[in-house]
Amino acid sequence: MSKLTMAPILFHWSAEDKLAFYHRIADAPVDDVYLGEVVCSKRAPFFEKHYDEVADALTKAGKQVVFSTLAEVMLKRERHMIAGFCALEDFPLEINDSAALWHLNDKSYRVGPLMNVYNEDTMAYLAARGAVHFSLPPELPRDSVAILAAKAKELGATTEVQVFGRLSLALSARCYHARAHGRIKDNCQFVCEQDPDGMPLNTLDNQEFLSVNGIQTLSHSYLNLIGELQDLQDMGVTHFRLSPHTVDMVAVAEIFRAVLDGETNAQDGRAQLDALDIPAPFVNGFWHGQAGHRMVGA
Repeated sequence: MSKLTMAPILFHWSAEDKLAFYHRIADAPVDDVYLGEVVCSKRAPFFEKHYDEVADALTKAGKQVVFSTLAEVMLKRERHMIAGFCALEDFPLEINDSAALWHLNDKSYRVGPLMNVYNEDTMAYLAARGAVHFSLPPELPRDSVAILAAKAKELGATTEVQVFGRLSLALSARCYHARAHGRIKDNCQFVCEQDPDGMPLNTLDNQEFLSVNGIQTLSHSYLNLIGELQDLQDMGVTHFRLSPHTVDMVAVAEIFRAVLDGETNAQDGRAQLDALDIPAPFVNGFWHGQAGHRMVGA
């Protein structure tokens, strides 16, 4: 059975909003739920105290909880965070930075999409060090995903591909979000909380272009691979990843679940997603080897 996953929340939502989100997701038709701060270590203390409560609620609801680690490890406290997560025994771990490998000691783990596994040799190297699951970078075209899904199967690993949500395009050591408000990273005053789906970034001629989330640059548009789900299943991809936004993610999960299970066809699923009034256009250009902002075959 194809598994539907809910990626970690990329944005700086309040603890109350995150709690409300996860309690709703407990009733959603997703199989795996990722918890953890991936983008900025300064945000982590706001929600860490709720991990046990959320993980317990999701587990009781039948979800597989997976803890996901930072995508950029630069400071001593961030190294300590990674070491703490790597010591977890009760939950699987998704790593997003190679710094975690130092602490894992060949313990099994998942590889997150921000680790940038682009070829079979990298996949084989990580599998030899305990990787059992690969979430591939979302900008990979179809042919590359097919090759890597086959390689993962040969290695005895499973494969995950993002099918919904803004695309993570880049990470920086500096925080553009803070800089845009005349602040520095160390004194950002958590200004990113003002933009729960990312801060819009337009071109000089005022075309909607990108979205900024702290040190992360995302696409303005939302990835939508509902029309490509059957192709993904046929090539052996096992997990289908939804990236959380402030839209109705339970409804999004229900639509993708119905198409994955063959209860609804992709055309009807796409129409249902259109009806959710997502505040940006859908795209699938990278999948088809074209510019990422394009929607092919709609």
